[in-house]
Amino acid sequence: MNSPRAFIALGANLPWQGRPPAVTLTRALAALEADGIGFIARSSLWETQAWPPSDQPAYCNAVAEIARHGLAPEPLYARLRAVEAAFGRERRTRWDARTLDLDVVAIDGFVGQFGDIRLPHPRLQERAFVLAPLAEVAPDWRHPILGTTPPELLAALGPAQGYRRLDAGWPSEPGQAP
Repeated sequence: MNSPRAFIALGANLPWQGRPPAVTLTRALAALEADGIGFIARSSLWETQAWPPSDQPAYCNAVAEIARHGLAPEPLYARLRAVEAAFGRERRTRWDARTLDLDVVAIDGFVGQFGDIRLPHPRLQERAFVLAPLAEVAPDWRHPILGTTPPELLAALGPAQGYRRLDAGWPSEPGQAP
């Protein structure tokens, strides 16, 4: 039997400290690792249109499978919020442009409301910016309510939500944590 899986989504569409969003995502992963969150896999970087459609810059997105090690939804959510804040995230209005967005997408064994977080993420099946990288990292994972895989969910969306895999890959730089 496979061990329980957990996934987080990463996104950014504003520079932070003069660095582009792709570098911010790289540094955010380093910050999460420094905070004790280990990674099993990470997707490629993906460029996606802002959701809902707007005149915002395109987003850089990814999904990472994390080593769960007993992490419960609420403490994980709190840790992600702390890392966002360290990277200049300000929560002003919904769907605002952001320096960093970290979301818990799903944790196997957790379905429902857990404090401020609902699992699986209630709109993951509607968002190509989560499904495209999730399909890359975990094509066999099944949505615990819908019973479908990320590739199946992505195919159901059709091409309306613009997304493309970036060929440049993850940037690397020394001292990635903030």
